[in-house]
Amino acid sequence: MMRLSMFKNTFFSIIIGIVLIMVSCGNFSKQEEDMGKTNVENEVDKLNTEDLQKQNNLVSANQTEAYLPYLKGKRVGIVANQTTVIFKESRTKSQEQRLYTHLVDSLITLNVNVKKVYAPEHGFRGTADAGELIKDGLDTKTGLPIISLYGDNKKPKPEQLQGIDVMIFDVQDVGARFYTYISSLHYVMEACAEAKIPLLILDRPNPNGSIIDGPILEKEHQSFVGMHPIPVLHGMTIAEYAQMINGEKWLKNGIQCELMVIPMKNYTHDMAYSLPIKPSPNLPNDASINLYASLCFFEGTNVSVGRGTSKQFQIFGSPFLDKNIYNFSFTPMPNEGAKSPMHQGKLCYGKDLSNTANVKTLELSYLIEAYKNTSDKSAFFNTFFTKLAGTKQLQKQIQQGLSEQEIKASWKVGLDQFKTKRQSYLLYP
Repeated sequence: MMRLSMFKNTFFSIIIGIVLIMVSCGNFSKQEEDMGKTNVENEVDKLNTEDLQKQNNLVSANQTEAYLPYLKGKRVGIVANQTTVIFKESRTKSQEQRLYTHLVDSLITLNVNVKKVYAPEHGFRGTADAGELIKDGLDTKTGLPIISLYGDNKKPKPEQLQGIDVMIFDVQDVGARFYTYISSLHYVMEACAEAKIPLLILDRPNPNGSIIDGPILEKEHQSFVGMHPIPVLHGMTIAEYAQMINGEKWLKNGIQCELMVIPMKNYTHDMAYSLPIKPSPNLPNDASINLYASLCFFEGTNVSVGRGTSKQFQIFGSPFLDKNIYNFSFTPMPNEGAKSPMHQGKLCYGKDLSNTANVKTLELSYLIEAYKNTSDKSAFFNTFFTKLAGTKQLQKQIQQGLSEQEIKASWKVGLDQFKTKRQSYLLYP
């Protein structure tokens, strides 16, 4: 009995020892693996993985199981650009290396019968200047015909919709009235309604979704940079806005577009959202997207917003601003998205806002201050300013010397009415 007991003890000791060695070796291997990475790399991997998971949970394009049934056996058209992507779950060491698949490529892989691509301003690959003529052509990767929805052909013609059973709209917006993707949305809805083609909208977050501010557009100043009576910052997603276009009967003759919406998951309007792909060449980062609505008014003046630099819509300046007041300077030169920038080759004085905290409102202070300190007030505004503002009042108020608070007080009634109207079309809290 004693020998058996000793044998058992010895046997168990050996087993325990082997297990400890195996555990130790396993831990050593894990430690050795971790030692190959710095703490920073490990943290970046962790953050990017979490960020990607949030991204994947949000965008509707990633919910393939929800929209593929609408496309089965159908001939499909798609309004798309470089932001029309499905995000992949993958660990990367840089946010610039996030992996994704273009929705068009994904649909073709899934044997969806994609027939045509319709490209808004900046083109299918998103590299054209603002306002640059985009020509029809073929996508070099897929061979699909690309139809431009910019220039003289903002609304798809009946013959361009022939052979289409369902249209998809999936483009990343930034929530500003004069950002023309929502104008393209209007014309696509109108064309689809007339052709009795249903429109499937894959929704994406509005990076300025919690801000509702600015003058309401007046009907007499309607243009492609402002088509509807809404404020500059409307606080809606593409799908919500499409519902408002239908609900308010803004399409020609009050016609209604048949909408099929795939909502996002876990989205709220006050959620911070960083765009992983720049929505156009001159909105390169979060700061530019946040400042876009406030600085875009300068596009209707003789002040540059940084086109032709690496800080587009994060700086402003002109040769006519007082260099004794504005100690920041830059010289615009041609680059991607700005082949002939304003004040090309000229030294401009102004402000660098790239490191300022996010604005939570439409900031008029930059515009008012620049007007007060320009040496050429008579040429400060041009005719495009009224189209951007959607009213003649804003220019008059600035020229009369009204303060930002006084100007914003004049918007209150219109904004309150819009907020009430907006509530009927919201899909998210």
